[in-house]
Amino acid sequence: MNELRSYVNELRQYGGKRIYFYIGLMLVISLLDMVTLYMLVPLLSLIGVFGGAGSSTLPMASLFAPLKQMPVATTLIIILSIYSLLTIVQGLMQRKQAIMGAEIQQGFIKSLRLRVYRSIMRSNWTFFLRKRKSDLSHMLTTELARVSQGTNLVLMLSTSLLFTVIQIGFAMVLSFKMTLLVMIGGGLLALYSRKFVRKSKTYGDKMTQLSQDYFSGIQENLNGIKDIKSNMLESSHFDWFRNMANKLEYNLIQQIRLNSATQLIYKLISVVFIVGFIVLSAQVFKLQPERSVLIVLIFARLWPRFSGIQSYLEYIGALLPAFRALSKLQTECEQAEESYRPVGYGQGPVQPLQQGIRCEQVSFRYSEEHGNALQNINLFIPAGQMTAVAGRSGAGKSTLIDMLMGLMEPQEGKVTVDGDVLTGERLLSWRNSIGYVAQEPFLFHSSIRENLLLVKPDASEEELWEALSFAACDEFVRNLPDGLDTVIGDRGVRLSGGERQRIVLARAILRKPEVLILDEATSSLDTENEAKVQLALEKLKGKITLIVIAHRLSTIRNADQVIVMDHGQIVQQGGFNQLSSETKGTFHQLLAYQTAAQ
Repeated sequence: MNELRSYVNELRQYGGKRIYFYIGLMLVISLLDMVTLYMLVPLLSLIGVFGGAGSSTLPMASLFAPLKQMPVATTLIIILSIYSLLTIVQGLMQRKQAIMGAEIQQGFIKSLRLRVYRSIMRSNWTFFLRKRKSDLSHMLTTELARVSQGTNLVLMLSTSLLFTVIQIGFAMVLSFKMTLLVMIGGGLLALYSRKFVRKSKTYGDKMTQLSQDYFSGIQENLNGIKDIKSNMLESSHFDWFRNMANKLEYNLIQQIRLNSATQLIYKLISVVFIVGFIVLSAQVFKLQPERSVLIVLIFARLWPRFSGIQSYLEYIGALLPAFRALSKLQTECEQAEESYRPVGYGQGPVQPLQQGIRCEQVSFRYSEEHGNALQNINLFIPAGQMTAVAGRSGAGKSTLIDMLMGLMEPQEGKVTVDGDVLTGERLLSWRNSIGYVAQEPFLFHSSIRENLLLVKPDASEEELWEALSFAACDEFVRNLPDGLDTVIGDRGVRLSGGERQRIVLARAILRKPEVLILDEATSSLDTENEAKVQLALEKLKGKITLIVIAHRLSTIRNADQVIVMDHGQIVQQGGFNQLSSETKGTFHQLLAYQTAAQ
């Protein structure tokens, strides 16, 4: 109940006055429904069902008294006209209510979608290292769709509850004892049905977990489709898919079995109540025929509402886990929120790097269970120079780069830029000054032009080609069927690895950053293009600050300083020639391994 209360409160806070107007419409529609039902009695009296005196014992009978003085034909026309008018007005109001309900539902889901996505975007880098990307995608698609469905059910439930309360009140005016008897029976049935709601919630929890595993598995399989095809693993992956489909099918069918069972129970009990109404009204309570007919009509329409309320509660119970999962994700994002508000490139302050970047006793660990990824790092990277970072796989190179970019904050020590600690506004201006090229380049499923313009929407044609030329990829782009407007496929799949890397490098250069960071960005280039990129980087020395993680050590011969890392620590530091001559050093060993491999 706490989850449902929290969910309804969020919906109410979003809807504001519109929610109350929506409830007001429901109230008027329910009242009109009762009035049109009430008017059936004088109509039945006119055709002789009650011997011509039908409505005399009913509440508000005096309203129909003047009609008795008129001819039957005139009275019939008046009553039918009022009945038709009320029905039309009710229909128009129901249409307005349906549209308003849809606006509230879709607006609430849009606000929730934006809020969750904004929270994800503002989370720090360690948050993304802990989370599977497929889980985040699952939350923003499948779980949000389930919450949307739940919002619609909550609105329908509120409609049914209000309609039921009004009809119960009207029935009490007709026969308090009969209505009280039915309410007691309905209350006992509701208590008995609580276990069905709890069981439905269990199925909802299971569905959240299954759909998350299903979504994650599909995404991983499609990302690894080349390995699957090349190793002939199609059958084993299809077996996984079939097994997951069976689990999803079983869970959904069990939920439908549960709901259909409760509907059957309500249907059978409704028959007992209707028969009991007729017997009790005639034999025990001695009600007039017109009252008996109205009560039977009311509860013949009211009982399906009880059944519907039970059904809504079961389905809402099954969908609440989706809302809980989204709320939990948003809480995690808020706890991992960065200390600055991200903005688009060029929209925030940019501060030139004048002195350099310094690490002072920096230590960092990803979790308490693991050791330090960085340990007592003391380092100064001077502005306008080229600094290379080398070391074995797992030595901590990428972690150090993430720290220098401000993606993570050290647990111990500090990182400063021109003497300012990387926090708040300084972190914002710092991020806005960096161009980054990853080892695994990422491109969007769009044209080369659109991929480049992401970092500088107002770039001219000349600037685009200048950046492409710098990255040694202008020639192959000109030879593509549509040049800059060639669509390169999902993650740039239509390009080779080296071509993708050069396009990403061109995008970083187009940004004209203060600091350019290359995370093994030349590892996929052939010797000729690598030489071109190295020549371009030489031209940048002295103009911007270059930080390069080196895979092939031969590419950093001209670096102003080389940082060698091992087990999260800096074990050597100096010029290329100096370090290569230290025969007992780690750098000399790495250089020897690569020379022997060639």
